[in-house]
Amino acid sequence: MPDTATTLPERIEDVEALEELLSRPTPGVIETVRGMEGPLMILGVGGKMGPTMARMAVRAAEAAGKALDVVGVSRFSEGTLRERLGSWGVRTIACDLLDEAALAALPDAPHIVFMAGHKFGAATNQPLTWAMNTFLPGLVGRRYAGSRMVAFSSGNVYPLLPVTSGGATEEVTPEPVGEYAMSVLGRERILAYWAGRLGSPTLLLRLNYAAELRYGVLLDVAEKVWREEPVDVTMGHANVIWQGDANAAALQALALAEVPARPLNLTGPETFSVRWVAEEFGRLLDREPRIVGQEQPTALLNNARRAHEAFGYPRVPLGCLIGWVADWVRAGGPTLSKPTKFQVRDGKF
Repeated sequence: MPDTATTLPERIEDVEALEELLSRPTPGVIETVRGMEGPLMILGVGGKMGPTMARMAVRAAEAAGKALDVVGVSRFSEGTLRERLGSWGVRTIACDLLDEAALAALPDAPHIVFMAGHKFGAATNQPLTWAMNTFLPGLVGRRYAGSRMVAFSSGNVYPLLPVTSGGATEEVTPEPVGEYAMSVLGRERILAYWAGRLGSPTLLLRLNYAAELRYGVLLDVAEKVWREEPVDVTMGHANVIWQGDANAAALQALALAEVPARPLNLTGPETFSVRWVAEEFGRLLDREPRIVGQEQPTALLNNARRAHEAFGYPRVPLGCLIGWVADWVRAGGPTLSKPTKFQVRDGKF
């Protein structure tokens, strides 16, 4: 039976230990899976979060003593991912989701986590951005009519808010800046349309930002401090959530999907100062941070109080995550080399 204990290690030694912790199911996930009929299909499983989320679902089913078919769908352009998922008990299907015939040929599934999308490079490849983020959701919404769905969205749909505001709640009117954010709001609107028309319970998960040791806002700052590169604090505040907690929330959110579709914010509880985080990494890494820029009075901030009420307080606090990232960077741990670009204020990713 998987270890679901909440005891956290002082440091994470390697990728194997990292992925074990990222995929460790919470009691809430185990209970959600216990009442679930499969298959559970994760569309876009090949991204940063998908693999450990799929593994968490498998481990939760094992802990619940339940047979659950967890299916991961991706193009699988990265050579070893499909084999790794298979070793964890995830059934994989290679599919270009924009190929309507291939999408139609996928098996039916009563539970869907829709993660496929396009962000980085959005400013230079607008057609692909809109195809993946707005056209594809329409195809998926029709293909899986009646299925219960959690669809990943983004806090980027919100306007920049005063740093003293506590972050955008779900009641804040979206004001997307840039084509990426506009296309993500398009994703929400299209999925909401098909959810209402076809009776598909849907939850739109507005996430920013998931973090682990190989990528994320904290890693972005830590690497700059370690390399003695400038840390721009113009976007002076941010939120993050440990990716393992984000995985758990996304799986539990399937039970909250409803008609009409509704949004739910997901992030950690703290609004932190980028300058303060850089100084913390400086202390932990024995470096003097090179701070540039001046904090602006607004930032892209997300208030996830409702998610915390529904799923419980995140297991990994900010201070623990900062310590893990510092140890990882000092040890030369591998990264995904995918900066978050959280500093961007004009929406051009």
